Amino acid sequence: MAARVAGHDWPAATRELDGQGSAILPGLLAPGACRAIAASYSDESRFRSQVHMARHGFGKGEYRYFRYPLPDLVGELRAALYPRLADLANAWNDRMGIDVRYPADHASFLERCHAAGQRRPTPLLLQYGPGDYNCLHQDLYGAHVFPIQVAILLSEPGVDFTGGEFVLTEQRPRMQSRAEIVPLRQGDAVAFAVHHRPVQGTRGTYRVNLRHGVSRVRSGTRHTLGIIFHDAT
Repeated sequence: MAARVAGHDWPAATRELDGQGSAILPGLLAPGACRAIAASYSDESRFRSQVHMARHGFGKGEYRYFRYPLPDLVGELRAALYPRLADLANAWNDRMGIDVRYPADHASFLERCHAAGQRRPTPLLLQYGPGDYNCLHQDLYGAHVFPIQVAILLSEPGVDFTGGEFVLTEQRPRMQSRAEIVPLRQGDAVAFAVHHRPVQGTRGTYRVNLRHGVSRVRSGTRHTLGIIFHDAT
């Protein structure tokens, strides 16, 4: 998995993520791996909790948080992706005047989270059926937040499901919000800002606030793997 992550054009992905708030990592997972992870949704022993979105006003559909120890592939993805994003996360905080810096490796960042009481793992597997959707939201979970996360589409659009587009919105100061639909194929990942990111304006740097969600699934079943780098309280 580390080699598969390393094979991407990270300078280009970093420029896209910095400039637009998201970047696609095409074919991060092979179709067989996607199907295997999606099939694990029915194995309750792998997960620490399940959330039905409608009960909480989050949308419709459901998701499950993995328990520790994480499945090998999920843990390897988390460890391999984090250092590719840490430099940009630090640069963002520097430009926004936020006095937080992230260590180079994920294990050290998790130590920080766990010392502050954020000990529950946050990687999750989401499942949507016809009519399901995910409201725009932010995955924060505690005081320690890594500002970038990754979602990987496990299902094949047009075959396993229709609809269900990944949606990002960006709220800019004194301006109307900007929306973007991110086109994903099976195995593609999207890296995106969790909360806010810096944007250079005519009068200096300002913060824009981001939220993400999923549009209504029109048919079939859609599975997504979410890789969040900070743990939860």
